[in-house]
Amino acid sequence: MNDTLLAELRSIQPDLAAIRQDIHAHPEMGMEEKRTSALVAAKLREYGLEVAEGVGRFGVVGTLKGRLPGQRAIGLRADMDALLITEATGLPYASTNTGTMHACGHDGHTTMLLGAARYLSQHRDFGGTVHFIFQPAEEGRGGAKAMLADGLFERFPVDAVYGLHNEPGLPLGQFAIRPGPFMAAPDRWVVTFRGTGGHGGAAAHLSTDVTVLQAQFILALQTIVSRNIAAIEAGVISVGAIEGGSFGSTNVMPAEIRLGGTARSFLPHVRDTIERRMNELAQGLAASFGCSAEVKYIRNGTPLVNHAEQTATALEAAAALVGQDNTEAEAQPVTGGEDFAYMLEARPGAFIFMGQGAGGATSEGLHTPTYNFNDDAIPFGAGYWVSLVREELKLA
Repeated sequence: MNDTLLAELRSIQPDLAAIRQDIHAHPEMGMEEKRTSALVAAKLREYGLEVAEGVGRFGVVGTLKGRLPGQRAIGLRADMDALLITEATGLPYASTNTGTMHACGHDGHTTMLLGAARYLSQHRDFGGTVHFIFQPAEEGRGGAKAMLADGLFERFPVDAVYGLHNEPGLPLGQFAIRPGPFMAAPDRWVVTFRGTGGHGGAAAHLSTDVTVLQAQFILALQTIVSRNIAAIEAGVISVGAIEGGSFGSTNVMPAEIRLGGTARSFLPHVRDTIERRMNELAQGLAASFGCSAEVKYIRNGTPLVNHAEQTATALEAAAALVGQDNTEAEAQPVTGGEDFAYMLEARPGAFIFMGQGAGGATSEGLHTPTYNFNDDAIPFGAGYWVSLVREELKLA
């Protein structure tokens, strides 16, 4: 374990925690991060970095060159956006934007990367260039694609790019990663069934009933994974919303019912199978009930696939910081989605999970009203970035 580096970073932890809590108190949704991106840019300039703002609208890139010879360049990426969740932590720095909160730890991600930029600006004992990439809109609003479309890697060329996410279920000071598919494609789907509707008491036999149809469809959905996807491959299909009818007129059979949810997969052929079978089941069942179906399958992201070489480098960096016993090289794949996947399609790189421990609100899961990033994790995250720079750009 690199106790010296961790001690140095703990000495500035109070300053970094204050930044994190300020961001937490002022959460902004994706493509609305005006205040957050301005704060990030100001801090990077304070640390002496070259700064580019407005990359992909609200993205910020800080550039730092080492004092040693070297031509390689790497990118380190953090996300800045919040979620539409009403905070229930009761913290003194709880969200001041009602209905919006940092329930995924992006306030911590941003702060840890700022901490690494501050430290490395004072310890430029590496060769090459580091681009600190602060991305807007990770949570489903297309921030990575926006930055890429704005020429991110043409304007700031990198040989490799790296990402990090906190994990409440992992002990503080531990890291987990795996090569290959690591996170899923976070797809969405909406199916609308249409029939005649009718009187549920006096004329049910004269109507086409979309309520029974949707019930059969929900049950049939689960056969896609169990009977169309190989047992050694992964897929998830869940229903998250159902709309139809009125509780003010419960004797009326609705003429239309709509349901939607999410689908997760790691492999292209699994994704294709889920979309194809969902459409076949909806159309086939609708026809058997004398109804019609409209299916919308939205490919909302792409699977996150870690590159082998960069995964090994990330592991070395984590082990150099916390020791081999605190790193996991073959972590289980996660069916959550991650916008960083698009950057890994554009350049080689790797994405790692960092434990933030348990205790108090930090033990709550991501995307919950009582989640709070653990400020004690800040030195570990910033330290990982510093260690990674030293692995990639070779400390003399």
